[in-house]
Amino acid sequence: MDPLGRITIDADVAHGRPSIRGTRMRVSDVLALLAAGASESEIVRDYPYLTTEDIRACLAYAAAEVDHRTAWVL
Repeated sequence: MDPLGRITIDADVAHGRPSIRGTRMRVSDVLALLAAGASESEIVRDYPYLTTEDIRACLAYAAAEVDHRTAWVL
């Protein structure tokens, strides 16, 4: 399966924010956990309905979302 196929956007789930297919776990929640230093194994242990593939799909989604030119450059 395409990793990005694991990410869905549905107005009735998580207020339309990107989430992991079949769950209410938002991509931003997974990214926040990773940014706080949680490992993939810790996340899967704490949220047993997630898989490492789900976590990597969140990273792939984030990478795709930020891969664009911006109007300004620092």
